[in-house]
Amino acid sequence: MILSFHPCFTADKNIICAGRKAGKSDLEEIRTADAVILPQGCREDLYKMARDNCRNVFPNYGARFKYPGKTGQILLFQKTETVHPATRIYASVSSLHTPFAYPFVLKLDWGGEGETVYLIKTKAGLKKAFNKAGEFERTGQKGFMLQEYINSGNRSLRVAVIGQKFISYWRVQKDPDGFYSGLSHGAEIDFDSDKRLISIAEERVRAFCGKTGTNLAGFDLLFSSEKDDNEPLFLEINYFFGRKGLGGSEKYYRILNGEIKKWLKSL
Repeated sequence: MILSFHPCFTADKNIICAGRKAGKSDLEEIRTADAVILPQGCREDLYKMARDNCRNVFPNYGARFKYPGKTGQILLFQKTETVHPATRIYASVSSLHTPFAYPFVLKLDWGGEGETVYLIKTKAGLKKAFNKAGEFERTGQKGFMLQEYINSGNRSLRVAVIGQKFISYWRVQKDPDGFYSGLSHGAEIDFDSDKRLISIAEERVRAFCGKTGTNLAGFDLLFSSEKDDNEPLFLEINYFFGRKGLGGSEKYYRILNGEIKKWLKSL
């Protein structure tokens, strides 16, 4: 019996768990299932319940919950020897010091679409971002990092992993003074440039997924425009990722459903 908690994947048994904690009835259903399909935004309690009581669970979010937040991802990159920009992690603002020359990047431990990422060019900029981190810390949201700034020619590469399918595209910021390369900040999609670099990046992401089991995520990578080694640097893993570059939500769900069916067939 195939059990689905995903509202867009129809299985032998379907349960909607959005907005509530997994309970006893969910556990009973999971224990009788041969495979469990979870939603992209599933809670940790539901994921743990599924993994502890069923051999086959999609997606594999082991790395997501074991290494949470941006700082957790850096620790995961370090453990898996995955190349990434030089980074220092801080538990609180009281331990801050600046190991990098200006400019560098300050990232809070949460947030998406670049909303908690700051390019620090001056001491005044650092003080402003530092004060913002302190405001969040007083509300209980702790943790941030300082990261080496990589000149990437105003573009980043998104590699979306959906099951065994990889979809990659550049996000190019046309504004020469723009720092953010996300689509929400006006970047444009480019599927065609530097195919060889895309191929290299996909190889590195595939190796990372082989080590961690990750099979549903959007990876952000940079290539330095100042080096010739063509080695991609891993920036972040996005377990909730935009679908514009995938052709929109309808196409994304078609791809996702197809990959889930392939996964089930492989069991």
